[in-house]
Amino acid sequence: MLIAEIGSVHDGSFGNAKKLINLAKKCGADAVKFQTHIAEAESTKDAPSPSYFSEEQRYDYFLRTSFSIEQWNALREYAGHMKILFISSPFSLEAVDLLEEVGLEIIKIPSGELSNTPLLERIRDRKKKILLSTGMSTWAEIDEAMNVLKGEDVTLMQCSSIYPCPLEKVGLNVISEMKVRYGVEVGFSDHTEGYEAALGAKVFGATVIEKHLTFSKEMYGSDAKNAMEPVEFSNLALMLHRIEKILENKVNKNDIEDYEDMRRIFMKGIYARMNIECGEKIGRTMLCYKKPLSGIPASQVNSLVGKTALNAIIDGQAIDWSDVK
Repeated sequence: MLIAEIGSVHDGSFGNAKKLINLAKKCGADAVKFQTHIAEAESTKDAPSPSYFSEEQRYDYFLRTSFSIEQWNALREYAGHMKILFISSPFSLEAVDLLEEVGLEIIKIPSGELSNTPLLERIRDRKKKILLSTGMSTWAEIDEAMNVLKGEDVTLMQCSSIYPCPLEKVGLNVISEMKVRYGVEVGFSDHTEGYEAALGAKVFGATVIEKHLTFSKEMYGSDAKNAMEPVEFSNLALMLHRIEKILENKVNKNDIEDYEDMRRIFMKGIYARMNIECGEKIGRTMLCYKKPLSGIPASQVNSLVGKTALNAIIDGQAIDWSDVK
């Protein structure tokens, strides 16, 4: 599943939120993911902003860009009309309750909420499919969260809460470690610039890939500058589908039916490099190796040397087993 992370790139515009759903569908996403912020429920008014967002106080930003329950319902319905899955991340107990009322099938727990046990318990009790992001947590914290969510349908999401994330901090190795440690499906939230990390995660077995989507990197807000523009996201979707096709189709190296013509053209057969008389014993100096592959393959030269010619073999002739005994 490829998720287009919309986050708050809509900047509080309901119209832009709908257009972003439409854009995500056109770009090949399977799902859109929003963030459900209720400012007074999740943050103090003077809470500090992250380094990558300093244009306004986060509290004011969340207050200004939040949607009403009616708008959330309308967005979910519009996504259903567009045949794209609608997901959101709650950042408070109240947001969990709001999304329950909206009727989401999947809840994404953001990295900063992984250690928020009351929120995990509230989501657990709703019996939803859960995507659990781990971008700033230790193994011990993830262990504890998974214990709270034990028995639930959880997909762990490897990510690194750095924006943008440098390649040396991606940690695709963690995908394999999480699979072994918890025995669940593992996905990847990509905060890097470019395609490589997401494509690598797919090869490592990530079943869910999440990438930020925006109309333009020049848009206002915390997410746009680190998001993909439409052409980039469309390219990513195509690449992931192509990699999926590759991974789903195992190749048997002994199945050479597709290569028979190429083998004949490019592989070498054994040819006479001189005239060989009938009854003469075959030695290496009498032989050469040329394309196309005809008669005895060059790989079987040791079995040919020492045989006796049953008939005269002329210089340049491809030697067949019927010519010797």
